[in-house]
Amino acid sequence: MTKTDAAAFHAMARAAIESFPAPFAKAAAEVLVRVEDWPDDAMLDELGIDDPLDLTGLYDGVPMTHKSFADPAPYPDTVWLFRKPILAEWRDRGDVDLSELVAHVTVHEFAHHFGWSDDDIATIDRWWE
Repeated sequence: MTKTDAAAFHAMARAAIESFPAPFAKAAAEVLVRVEDWPDDAMLDELGIDDPLDLTGLYDGVPMTHKSFADPAPYPDTVWLFRKPILAEWRDRGDVDLSELVAHVTVHEFAHHFGWSDDDIATIDRWWE
């Protein structure tokens, strides 16, 4: 039976991060990974999202391509994984392993940390089609 609690999600995300190639692994090391059941209302409002099931993950921070060593960093860059929306997608899809889905969302959000836009990611990643 697949474990679906927050600790299992965190372990799946960590496994994905540990598989990053060396240059990306080093850059990912300082990013905090948080697993929450749902995105909060402020996140949804900021993104203009009405249905919390539409948000499986979020990168909150300054992309590496926009960072300056002179700028203060009051909060750590954070990748958020939202457990309930991911579980809903996993059930709805029915054709993917949960660890693969968690890894995919994790990689997608870290791509934002590395400076990629959603359009950039879509050019090489057809996962959601």
